[in-house]
Amino acid sequence: MKYSILFVFLFLLISCQSQRSISWSPYDEAAELAENADHPSSRLRYKLLQSRVMDKNTLWKSITPQLKGFTASDYEQLKPLILDQDIFTMQKHVEEGKLSYEKLTQWYLYRISLFENDKEKYLNAIISINPDAVARARKLDETRTTSSHPIYGMPVLLKDNVNFAGIPTTAGAQVFQNNRTEDAFITKSIKEKGGIILGKTNLSEWANYLCLGCPNGYSAVGGQTLNAYGRKQFDTGGSSSGSGAAMAAGYAAAAVGTETSGSILSPSSQSSLVGLKPTIGVLSQDGIVPISSTLDTPGPMTRSVLDNAILLSAMKGKKGAETSNVGSPQVVNFWEVLKESSVKGLRLGVNKNYLEDGEYAAAIAKLRAAGAELFEFEPIDVDFDGFGNFLSADMAKDLPAYIKNFGDKSLKVANVADIVDYNLKDTLVRIPYGQGRFSGILDLDLSPEEYTTLKKRLHDEGKRFLEAPMREFKLDAILSINNYGAGAAAVAQYPCLTVPMGYTAEGEPKGLTFVGRPYTEGRLLEMGAAFERLNGGRVRPAGY
Repeated sequence: MKYSILFVFLFLLISCQSQRSISWSPYDEAAELAENADHPSSRLRYKLLQSRVMDKNTLWKSITPQLKGFTASDYEQLKPLILDQDIFTMQKHVEEGKLSYEKLTQWYLYRISLFENDKEKYLNAIISINPDAVARARKLDETRTTSSHPIYGMPVLLKDNVNFAGIPTTAGAQVFQNNRTEDAFITKSIKEKGGIILGKTNLSEWANYLCLGCPNGYSAVGGQTLNAYGRKQFDTGGSSSGSGAAMAAGYAAAAVGTETSGSILSPSSQSSLVGLKPTIGVLSQDGIVPISSTLDTPGPMTRSVLDNAILLSAMKGKKGAETSNVGSPQVVNFWEVLKESSVKGLRLGVNKNYLEDGEYAAAIAKLRAAGAELFEFEPIDVDFDGFGNFLSADMAKDLPAYIKNFGDKSLKVANVADIVDYNLKDTLVRIPYGQGRFSGILDLDLSPEEYTTLKKRLHDEGKRFLEAPMREFKLDAILSINNYGAGAAAVAQYPCLTVPMGYTAEGEPKGLTFVGRPYTEGRLLEMGAAFERLNGGRVRPAGY
């Protein structure tokens, strides 16, 4: 009898360990907000941190059932096989029987709940979790073959303006909270190659095209995204803020961001990640909540150049399948050429205006010592006046087109005016920082002829800005910092790759950004991989 009681006790103890209790209670954040009230950066003077729209316990309701049988001990034992490991290394662990896709997926879910349920560590990086992620992983364990794409079985997070049939696509906005859709083209492509959609990340609401001067990374649905390298201390960058914070904290194997002008480059740099903004049209825009069909693109955000190449390949479909990919290069295994890449002989442009930046100057010195040819140039003057008006004009037509063609049929709004009116009914919850950009869209008076002229001028000016040094010095790429000058690459539709460059004395990350000519993504990844090896890669944020 005594042994029976002991057995029952041990069984219950083990069961409790495997079913870790997770719950979130909103708390008084007034003291935290007061601490940041005088922050040197106005973008970090927050009005609120926690979402007033989403109950965080909805995340745990999606996670808890998927962690059945997964314990704290499992998490710690698997940590060396997963944390900071690249995709090929994790695939090797699966081949060796040390890891399964089921355990890998559970490990990431456990880690998300571990940090996002901690009032001292949460980043508000996640908006929603796929309730079927672990079930899919189990099936993938059964059907895996040696010829599978490297993304096979890898948990991937999507920025929450990318459609996924399993959970709503909110763009961070309350009005889209129940926007249930079919998969975006890139989502289908990732799934077809065996990728697991783990969930959705927070973002600057409407991809940073809602309010004026508001914090990066804030959305009504997700709350305020925070930077893992300095919570409430460093900017997250925007608008793919949640993808950046999630990858910095090790919440997935890879993440998808989107960019119009700097929205992949900025959060990737701020979170010490590799971020690629491809040439416009290389990846499909179909099923992604837009700002501008002219300039928008999704792109991979990862902890290494290798993983970036893998996700880029996974996001592409077969040539010609994308409706908007005219001129897109054929799908290639971008990762296959990275090992042999070198900086020796590269002709790289150095912007003289950035040489006072210590991390940039140090990176230039390393590249020169390793055999790269560096050419300093003075950037020419160009006219980007009207860029905001151009984006507003595009969003005025492109957002209604998304709602009509890709949105939930039950949505009660059809255009920007409807959304503005909806938000005005509860400004404290829906638009605490206002909706200055949306209001500007309604006030815009731009004729079709003026739009066409503006579009051509911006494109020509962006191309002139980049081509001046490229042609003069026969450059392979121009070197920039973070998202500096992202507007020129945006309007010219040139690709950019940012790679961890270093950290300030305070610990804030910076990225070295390579700007190349259209359809040179493979070449940029080669350069990035060579610099990554030369520079030593990233350092994980303390405490994560």
